[in-house]
Amino acid sequence: MSSGTTELAWFKSSYSGSEGDSCVEVSVAQQGVCVRDSKDVTRPAFTVGLEGWGRFVRFASER
Repeated sequence: MSSGTTELAWFKSSYSGSEGDSCVEVSVAQQGVCVRDSKDVTRPAFTVGLEGWGRFVRFASER
């Protein structure tokens, strides 16, 4: 992941706990969807291609 992740608009998952635990943040970038742990933003984010992200969201919404 490039060093430009700090410039992205990050959004916390609506499924994250309200007590600050299990928090995942996502941001849509040109190369795909970036995912990071909101409790430790110094760790590198990873990027999922748009097609792969779409498959993940469809799978998760079926659960």
